[in-house]
Formats: sequence, C-alpha cells, structure tokens
Amino acid sequence: MQTTKLTSKSILPLTCSRSGTCCFGKAVMLNPWEIVCFSKAKKISSREFRDLYSEFGGIQLRFDGKEDKKGQKSCSQYIPDFGCSVHEGRPLACRLYPLGRQIQFDKAQYIFEGTTFPCLTDCAEVLELPKMSVGNYLKGQKADLFEKAQDEYLIVMQNIADIGFELFLDSGLSESGDTETLKAWRKLGNETPEIVAQKIGKDWLDALMIPEITDEIENPVVFAKKHNDLLLEKAQQQFGSLQTFEELHKASVLMIAIALHLAKSLGADTKGIADHWIETAKSFGGKE
Repeated sequence: MQTTKLTSKSILPLTCSRSGTCCFGKAVMLNPWEIVCFSKAKKISSREFRDLYSEFGGIQLRFDGKEDKKGQKSCSQYIPDFGCSVHEGRPLACRLYPLGRQIQFDKAQYIFEGTTFPCLTDCAEVLELPKMSVGNYLKGQKADLFEKAQDEYLIVMQNIADIGFELFLDSGLSESGDTETLKAWRKLGNETPEIVAQKIGKDWLDALMIPEITDEIENPVVFAKKHNDLLLEKAQQQFGSLQTFEELHKASVLMIAIALHLAKSLGADTKGIADHWIETAKSFGGKE
C-alpha cells in the first residue's frame, strides 16, 4: 500500500466530526505504559484492564463491542451514542488516528496509508470543518508523552533483544555450530501474536506488560527505564547460571520472543526486525 509522508506543517482535514467510525474494526496496539494510562482512567488495576480488555497478553486492545453497519465490532471502551469511555487514557494509536508514526534511523515521520486521506472514506463531513496542521492536531491530542513512551520502549525492546544476542553469541552456543537458534528467531518473526504469547508464557508476559511499578507512572520515560531494569534483573536471575547449550538456546529464543512481542505492541514490523537481528547475528559468526 502506498504511504504518504507528512511534515508537522502539512495541512489536512483533521478536525474530528466525532462520529465514532474510527472506533470500529481497528487493531490498536498497547505498550505497558499505555495499559497503565487506560487502567488509571478506568479506575481499575493494570492487571484487571489487561485481562478484561486486551488480547495476546496485553499488547492489543480488544474490539468486541457493538457492530456497525459493516459488521465491524467496536472497541471494548466504546459506548454507543457517547464515544470513548476512557478518552483521557486513550493510547497513541487513537491520538494519532488517522495518522501513523513511522520511525526510521531514530527519526519519526508522520504518514497516512493510501492515496486518499482515511477520514474521507467514512467521514466525508470533515471537509466542512476547518483544516489544521499535523503539528497543531498532535498538540491538541496531547500525543507528546505517548510518543516519548513509544520511543523509550523501542530502547527497552532492543535491550531485551541484546540479552538474546549475548545468550547466543557470548556463551559459546554460536561457536558450538548451533543452527537451530537463528532458525527459531526467524520463525518467531513470522508467528501470530497469539502464538508468540503462548511461547512466552504467563510469568514473562506479566513481567513484560504489567510491571510492578507504582510510582513515576506520570512520566513514561522514567517508567520505561524502571521497567527496563526490572526485566534485565529478572533475566539475570533466571539465566545467570545456565550451563548446557540446550538451556542457552531456549533462553535466547525466549528473550527474542519477548523483544518481538514488545515490538508488536509498538506497531513495529516484527518480521523485518527478526530478519535484521538474524543478519546481525550472522555478521558475528552465527549460523542458520
């Protein structure tokens, strides 16, 4: 699909008509800090929100509400004739819509997919409303903190993956002639979120998506850094004394699975990331 790139000064029909059509039939991904924001707005715990309203261990918002005329189900947080029930806690995907945010070489670019602006498909009435710049739209959506959360969790994702690299490359596993580990990495990049969640298991899914952090929840950067430390500590405790190549293989695959699951929650291309990581490992002597 063609992608149209934008700047903060691009002028578009971004004034929302509040018809609610964008609350149906979407795939809205959630990172751990966004679950905290949602649960705070809902006045329930992060675990309760995750278990009641998300899928695949917490990375995707559940769409199981009322159907529209197209048969598309609404977001679990959507109330007919009212709108979003937790609007203040909505995630970045909702704040950006109909825009996307593409990160390449540490720079973010705003985009929309296709040649026709998405809002015009179901909400042609937006043409009668004032246009605005992308920058002003995002400011009004209070997207800044949520973008910072996404950026910081991309760092966490890579830190988790680095453990998978160390378990493979620095432990003697790669030098042993192992070819199964990178094959498993590649398979993970092509698996569905449901399958990857099953491979990760409840213990690590809880650690990944609902960390036990009760302070600093207003600051996504500090929150993500604390979460990063908890994950690295857990990995050290669990994998610090592995001895057999089989144990190292399983641990490396698990860490890559966790990193890719987090990548999926950030809207990243997991296949592309897995392929990149495999090529990187091969450049350091890994075999497939």
